[in-house]
Amino acid sequence: MTRKFDPIASMAGARHEFGEHGGVNVSIEASTTFTVMAAELMPRIFHGEGGPFSRDSEGDTGGCYLYGRHFNPTVFNLGTMLAAMEGTEAGYATSSGMGAISCSLLHLCNAGDRIVASNTLYGGTFALMKDLLPLKCGIETTFVPIDDTEVVEAMIREKRPKVLFAETLSNPTLRVPDLPRLAEIAHRHDVTFIVDNTFTPLILSPAQHGADVVIHSLTKFVSGASDVIAGAVCASRDLISSMMDLHTGPLMLLGPTMDPKIAHELTLRVSSLGLRMQEHSRRAQTFAERLRELGAAVEYPGLPDHEQHGLMRSLMDERFGFGGIFTIDLGNLERANQFMEILQNEHSFGFMAVSLGYFETLMSCSGSSTSSEMAEEDQVAAGISPGLVRMSVGITGTIDQRWEQLEDAARRVGVANTVPA
Repeated sequence: MTRKFDPIASMAGARHEFGEHGGVNVSIEASTTFTVMAAELMPRIFHGEGGPFSRDSEGDTGGCYLYGRHFNPTVFNLGTMLAAMEGTEAGYATSSGMGAISCSLLHLCNAGDRIVASNTLYGGTFALMKDLLPLKCGIETTFVPIDDTEVVEAMIREKRPKVLFAETLSNPTLRVPDLPRLAEIAHRHDVTFIVDNTFTPLILSPAQHGADVVIHSLTKFVSGASDVIAGAVCASRDLISSMMDLHTGPLMLLGPTMDPKIAHELTLRVSSLGLRMQEHSRRAQTFAERLRELGAAVEYPGLPDHEQHGLMRSLMDERFGFGGIFTIDLGNLERANQFMEILQNEHSFGFMAVSLGYFETLMSCSGSSTSSEMAEEDQVAAGISPGLVRMSVGITGTIDQRWEQLEDAARRVGVANTVPA
């Protein structure tokens, strides 16, 4: 029997770097350029030999760093931890999640190539694929309901794309893709399968279900404090190395460089991620169940009547729950705004703000915020209604205290009467 992948055990087994003077934390390497001990080594590095991901280095970083935009020891250490978390050979930390997505797509696709992607995505990702890539790069995207694998395969057969792109939980509708089935379809047609795992770190491990590339916006749950912008690409050693090529690698040439100080901060937070995800999920599950009892139109994959509840349960690591995000449809924008204003301005329950994964609750009306890059017809096709509120549940205060506040707002706007027609 194959042993089930354990991201916590994998991270604990990863190499732990000591600080420069023996400190328990890795040092911050602030240098922008690096010394070689032998002159002949420099041209070798420029030709892609002896770098951090080279087959002959085996983790020995002596003299293999070149320039901070190419690689940095502190950033490399964070990438190693994230690769261990996802169970991939390598990881590269970037300055943003969009930087990670953009570089991955531009590396895998050329002018005239196609992408097949979920029709429900983070607005920035959607705009990149629908507007910028075709206009500037000649790369077209076909958007499909990602939970309908028959449609996905039909579009792959028709469009013959280079990339299939999905999110582990669609933003903001929380649909769950069948990762193993999508991976099987993609690989049978020689398509690279990219999965954005921002919503469900540790909960889902896409590479273990066949994803070739796993993307993160580290800004969200991995950071947990809404104070840094950061991203990551986790994939095979060969793919990451080719993305760093000095002549054609977008990670090198487009400059999505993570500051080593940011990498150091995130390195210190990754180890607590499991505990934080458990609490985010515990509270989201509790609130979703109680709101449902009030008659609210709640979507959360942890609810048994969620369409892909069973699928997610079969794929997830149940120690970390079903995630820290649920949605509630208030029927219209006016009622949604009233609901959020009560929670923020009267109860200090959370903040009306975009993003997610913060230790305080963040709430936004997706159609007019994080999904506003999508045209109205695209929002309708994706199932994003005007009154849909996305809630990223925080971990401050007590559950009873926060539920009392949430219940009051819900009853005052009449959630039992908000189910869309």
